[in-house]
Amino acid sequence: MLKILTVDLEVGALIGIIIGVLVVGLLVGFFGARWFFKRQLAKNPPINENMIRAMFMQMGRKPSESQVRAVMNSMKRNAK
Repeated sequence: MLKILTVDLEVGALIGIIIGVLVVGLLVGFFGARWFFKRQLAKNPPINENMIRAMFMQMGRKPSESQVRAVMNSMKRNAK
């Protein structure tokens, strides 16, 4: 009988390899997700007060400071 590839690993070595692969996968996943999240935040920054003022002006209204703060507070509450 012809054996092309034989692998003789002990149970401990097999468990060590599995744990090592899981740790590497977790690290790659964490840093990949972090990089992707930072890239998305750079492309689409969170809304700020100036954006709300511009939105009001596009609707033809001059916003007061209390209106801007009320919209910001409602957005913060809804984001949770």
